[in-house]
Amino acid sequence: MPSLGSIRLSFAPWNDPAAKPYISFRNVTKRFGDFVAVDNLSLDVYEREFFSLLGPSGCGKTTLLRMLAGFEEPTEGEIFLDGQSLKGVPPHKRPVNMMFQSYALFPHMSVADNIAFGLKQDGMEKGARDERVAQMLKLVKLEEFAKRKPDQLSGGQRQRVALARAVAKRPKLLLLDEPLGALDKKLREETQFELMDLQQQLGLTFMIVTHDQEEAMTMSDRIAVMDKGIIAQTGTPAEIYEAPNSRYVADFIGSVNILEGAVVSSDDAHVTIKGGDGEIVGALRGSKAPADGKTAWFAIRPEKMQVSRSRPDNADNALEGEVWDIAYLGDMTIINVKLDSGNVVQASMINRSRLVEDPIGYEERIWLSFTADSGLVLER
Repeated sequence: MPSLGSIRLSFAPWNDPAAKPYISFRNVTKRFGDFVAVDNLSLDVYEREFFSLLGPSGCGKTTLLRMLAGFEEPTEGEIFLDGQSLKGVPPHKRPVNMMFQSYALFPHMSVADNIAFGLKQDGMEKGARDERVAQMLKLVKLEEFAKRKPDQLSGGQRQRVALARAVAKRPKLLLLDEPLGALDKKLREETQFELMDLQQQLGLTFMIVTHDQEEAMTMSDRIAVMDKGIIAQTGTPAEIYEAPNSRYVADFIGSVNILEGAVVSSDDAHVTIKGGDGEIVGALRGSKAPADGKTAWFAIRPEKMQVSRSRPDNADNALEGEVWDIAYLGDMTIINVKLDSGNVVQASMINRSRLVEDPIGYEERIWLSFTADSGLVLER
């Protein structure tokens, strides 16, 4: 069977039945009064894994991280780290370091002293400590700011100091809560790859909380997409993007077109649905096809659609509509197309050539075509 997306690493302990999880949440619930922040959640994370908790604000991802760090206790359930229960273990006795959204830097200390603080507390000899601090300053590109105080730095620079301090102690497990949020786009992209390289070099386990899909997709071995205190889906970036298990996951990760219809036929690999946009044939999600007559949804990413002025021959699926909006983004062009049903769908085209002889314009009638295997039929 063809793989989903590009191959990242051969590292995949979650596919090995004999592999033991490094972190285990077992039926964990956390309530704050009547509000359920985490709802009977179970999750396994493996040693040396770069794992992301992804979801909107208020979905429970930071609460999960705080329970692992020891700043909150589960209302129900249990958390295990390296096979040992963390019940009753205080934060300072856990082999865990956490980088907070608020940075929590010491205002009276220089950048170098902030990074060195934990190392000094652990009794590291001064020469080794200075060498480690220099490494961390180089990692976050703050060598020339070593003697400055936090109030002399920008928000992004303070965030990088907090990251360097968190990594400096080489914890077995590093927890990061929105660690790159204050960085500009270019620096954020650079730091993502540097974090990945650092994690590989040091053999640490990273668990990161983010609402940034691109950040999670770039850095993670696996992602857990959260919704209202539960995990909607766990998988590799390619699995989450190419094979979402629900409309919620499909819609949360990247851009997607979702068209509704009723199931009219199916076979072992594909399902045909019929709605206001006509019949659409899509790949089957899972091993069992939904029953005929049942409502289902077809999900397809904008880049999977081919754009043409005439209906292509032998296309599995083709939709006709009018160009509604056009956005030129440099590397790609996004086209919103209003179908005859009134639905608006989005297609994207890579701008492979600098010059376009006959560009598509507003209010043109165009066709969007796509193969059956380019999109998925979802039951929920």
